Amino acid sequence: MWFFARDPVRDFPFELIPEPPEGGLPGPWALHRGRKKATGSPVSIFVYDVKPGAEEQTQVAKAAFKRFKTLRHPNILAYIDGLETEKCLHVVTEAVTPLGIYLKARVEAGGLKELEISWGLHQIVKALSFLVNDCSLIHNNVCMAAVFVDRAGEWKLGGLDYMYSAQGNGGGPPRKGIPELEQYDPPELADSSGRVVREKWSADMWRLGCLIWEVFNGPLPRAAALRNPGKIPKTLVPHYCELVGANPKVRPNPARFLQNCRAPGGFMSNRFVETNLFLEEIQIKEPAEKQKFFQELSKSLDAFPEDFCRHKVLPQLLTAFEFGNAGAVVLTPLFKVGKFLSAEEYQQKIIPVVVKMFSSTDRAMRIRLLQQMEQFIQYLDEPTVNTQIFPHVVHGFLDTNPAIREQTVKSMLLLAPKLNEANLNVELMKHFARLQAKDEQGPIRCNTTVCLGKIGSYLSASTRHRVLTSAFSRATRDPFAPSRVAGVLGFAATHNLYSMNDCAQKILPVLCGLTVDPEKSVRDQAFKAIRSFLSKLESVSEDPTQLEEVEKDVHAASSPGMGGAAASWAGWAVTGVSSLTSKLIRSHPTTAPTETNIPQRPTPEGVPAPAPTPVPATPTTSGHWETQEEDKDTAEDSSTADRWDDEDWGSLEEAESVLAQQDDWSTGGQVSRASQVSNSDHKSSKSPESDWSSWEAEGSWEQGWQEPSSQEPPPDGQVKAELARKKREERRREMEAKRAERKVAKGPMKLGARKLD
Repeated sequence: MWFFARDPVRDFPFELIPEPPEGGLPGPWALHRGRKKATGSPVSIFVYDVKPGAEEQTQVAKAAFKRFKTLRHPNILAYIDGLETEKCLHVVTEAVTPLGIYLKARVEAGGLKELEISWGLHQIVKALSFLVNDCSLIHNNVCMAAVFVDRAGEWKLGGLDYMYSAQGNGGGPPRKGIPELEQYDPPELADSSGRVVREKWSADMWRLGCLIWEVFNGPLPRAAALRNPGKIPKTLVPHYCELVGANPKVRPNPARFLQNCRAPGGFMSNRFVETNLFLEEIQIKEPAEKQKFFQELSKSLDAFPEDFCRHKVLPQLLTAFEFGNAGAVVLTPLFKVGKFLSAEEYQQKIIPVVVKMFSSTDRAMRIRLLQQMEQFIQYLDEPTVNTQIFPHVVHGFLDTNPAIREQTVKSMLLLAPKLNEANLNVELMKHFARLQAKDEQGPIRCNTTVCLGKIGSYLSASTRHRVLTSAFSRATRDPFAPSRVAGVLGFAATHNLYSMNDCAQKILPVLCGLTVDPEKSVRDQAFKAIRSFLSKLESVSEDPTQLEEVEKDVHAASSPGMGGAAASWAGWAVTGVSSLTSKLIRSHPTTAPTETNIPQRPTPEGVPAPAPTPVPATPTTSGHWETQEEDKDTAEDSSTADRWDDEDWGSLEEAESVLAQQDDWSTGGQVSRASQVSNSDHKSSKSPESDWSSWEAEGSWEQGWQEPSSQEPPPDGQVKAELARKKREERRREMEAKRAERKVAKGPMKLGARKLD
């Protein structure tokens, strides 16, 4: 039976990537890029090949191998695994790059920020402090070749080959025999008399000064160059001079050096260092401290290095959400860091967290997600949206908080293109119908109409035919004026989705009724829409062959490309729904309608309110068109002249004219104000043209978007016009009766006689 010796290198769980070793290491070790065989995760592998006649170097390499395995510190190169054979030594560490190579690459890419250098030096000094103060070890090899940088930009101290004990129980410092390393030795080492008084850290702090000089100025040509600070920042120069002073006794302890540099105004006193220090201790921080930290973090991320954000901040954010109950406060920095990720990384790291967040019952979390959906919607695939996100989002339509209901409506603009047939044409339409018919907030009803107009092109042909005309018609009868404007603009924006018969028989009659609306903004948009539809009908009438081209989208399947017309008419619904809502509520309040279901509207500034009339069913509004006395014409104020020719169909300038300032709907004051203003307004103004209350009871969306009933009452303007006509008729009869009485009493009036009435 044959027995074959096992090859330890072949059985080693890590392998070298076949490429030349990285340079920049003047010593016995060669640095190679490697990976773990099982997972392919990247690592760095330091390799030492045993050579005959180099016993002294081999002993140094074996001592370094031992130090790597026993020393554990966040700022010292992390040991993962090792292999020791008669022919070689392998030390596997976290994936790193030599500092010299890293700095050169960063200079070519635009340079290294002082913030990064300040934190890098902080880490190296912290490692030296750990070695000399906690372990009584002298590193004895601090230089550019002994510092490495990981993928997050963190500086790690390596080069443990020549380390020795400060207590002298392991012998003196080992001999280096490498000129490139010996040039960093302090001048007192050349004095063999032993009369020079020094501290145990003196030599390493001198070498730290050399490292600082090289980081800012490049390779050190000779020791005399240390006298000129060169490009070293002014805030660091005084502390640098202490390091390279001729008297080793005055060189500061590493801990004291850190304290000096962290003083107010010091080189290491900045937001980047403070953020890193907090992240290192985040597990022991109080919840209130974590909340404050994450709230302020977003402001600083733009100034931080990209690699630091991706590889250090992001894991902490994910951990804080998963295990630290950080809640909604992590969302803003999380999505900000997400911009640095590739699509694949985003899917792996961010999307699972987002999906989990949507199932949260925390209202703050839900509204933050809805507000920031545009930052991650492109990374969500359709199955995830329909099965894991939309079922949770629709709960927002039923929320008692108006801010959440409104943000839920707004989010549909982003989710609609990814919804399936059932969710878009059935479930979403059910909620939109309920909101438009029953929501107590006028602005939310308005924005529901706006949203429906924008997503109309995604609906199926049958749903469009059944829903759009009825929904926009209902909006034109809403007591909230901006809702009526949105209904008119909705018709105009989706004009290509209606047949010519619908335009003539269903849409134009509705629009014509709005030409006597009490609000001029509604009348203006109605006239423009009427002209648009009439022009379309006239062109087909002149040339019937155009009918097929004009109606090509009516029966077409849903298509994102068909939404181009609707994309511009209500752009504010994407970027400022909440602001618009609070502005409309504050600047355009509505009051409770009278018993005849005619909404009472406010008196515009600068126009006096008319005197009360004896007709109880007529509201006292400044915008009504009925005349107060027979044969009296009312001149229209020039300040409200119709300027529709100067305006663009793609704007809502009329709606903007009633807005005062930008406010956030989510503020409590505006929410309560909205409830007070429009609660009684809508509850008493529902017209009986369709039984929308049956929506929730029967769960049938066909009950929602019904066609207007033939028994429906006329629009507000028509009611008022009819009342005014009756009033004028009564006045005419009254005057005729008086004239008849005078004629009987005095006979016919003579020419030139004074008219007494």
